[in-house]
Amino acid sequence: MDHQTPSVQNSIVIATIFVLIIWWLKLCEMMFDLNFQQLGVYPLTASGTIGIVTGPLIHGSWQHVISNTLPILLLGSFLIYGYPKSRWWTLAIIWIVSGLGVWLFGRESYHLGASGLAHGMFFYLFISGIFRRDKRSSALMMIAFYMYGGMLLSIFPREQWISFEYHLFGAISGVCCALAFRHWDPKPKRKVYSWEQQSDEDGDGDGDGEFNHEQVDQQNSRLTK
Repeated sequence: MDHQTPSVQNSIVIATIFVLIIWWLKLCEMMFDLNFQQLGVYPLTASGTIGIVTGPLIHGSWQHVISNTLPILLLGSFLIYGYPKSRWWTLAIIWIVSGLGVWLFGRESYHLGASGLAHGMFFYLFISGIFRRDKRSSALMMIAFYMYGGMLLSIFPREQWISFEYHLFGAISGVCCALAFRHWDPKPKRKVYSWEQQSDEDGDGDGDGEFNHEQVDQQNSRLTK
């Protein structure tokens, strides 16, 4: 598996492909008069276990598809770009664990949609940014929080027809991944500017950001003569 950091363009392309699959499935439902609702997660039933795998791909309405499109596209691009080593493990764990949590503890209804995946990615980015504190992780965290900070609250029950369980278990799996993989991805190398290199060569410091007091005293003595 390639662990090299992908370009921003490649990250967007990968996230876009997933979004197109969601739209294509909904379009197939409409064009061929199909109903994929049975492919969602139905708690504590044998037939409902298939939704653990297929649930994030199925949506109840076009409004549902549209509401999940931008979060999946943006948060998915952020995750794929910012975390090259842990990205696929994180996505797989969020996908399976969120569905399994819904199957075990969800209400008796079909639970479907990619919102659990979106919540998992948001919480992964949010917690990773707090623990890692490098520039890239912090930037991705702040952008994600600015755009989708409301996900911190949508893990709680609000409306009867919204599966907060998918949100909740997606968030839990995202947090667990952020903690488990916090050391996997290398932090971006700090860029060293030419003036910093020149400063070290001239002996202005001892390499640890401390002044050479002997040189300063010699310069002061020359100035007073």
